[in-house]
Amino acid sequence: MSNTPVHRGLVPPRLPKPVNPALAKHYEARAASIQNRIADVITRFAGSMAFVYFHILWFAVWIIFGIEGYPFGLLTMIVSLEAIFLSTFVMISQNRADFKRQAAADQQWRMVQEEDDQNKRLIELTSQILELTRAVHAITCADGQHNSTAVNGSAETP
Repeated sequence: MSNTPVHRGLVPPRLPKPVNPALAKHYEARAASIQNRIADVITRFAGSMAFVYFHILWFAVWIIFGIEGYPFGLLTMIVSLEAIFLSTFVMISQNRADFKRQAAADQQWRMVQEEDDQNKRLIELTSQILELTRAVHAITCADGQHNSTAVNGSAETP
């Protein structure tokens, strides 16, 4: 079964809550404001095919039933005002997308810094292990020169 929300109304469904913790926090902060929720509903509707169909039907009814005569001055004014408001909602949507990208980038930067710190610590530990290995090797070699007997108990030949 798909995780894609099913569209059953005029307004497309919300996207699922993000998995990324920074984006989830941003999502919750946006949902706390009624203004943001209204803007989200309007932008979801304005970016849907229902919006296109509504306008096709509206213009057809306006023209076919002769609500006003050509050149449709009132319709033109209404559509112009709608375009002004929709362009504002597009900018709101772009700002929201910018905030999401910034939140994701900030979280990614923090993760890179944490990984860098871990890598530095691993390099330190590896250096310590190398020093200890060399010390053990030096002690083992020094003991081997004083007590140089083979496995079978006979003396080694240099």
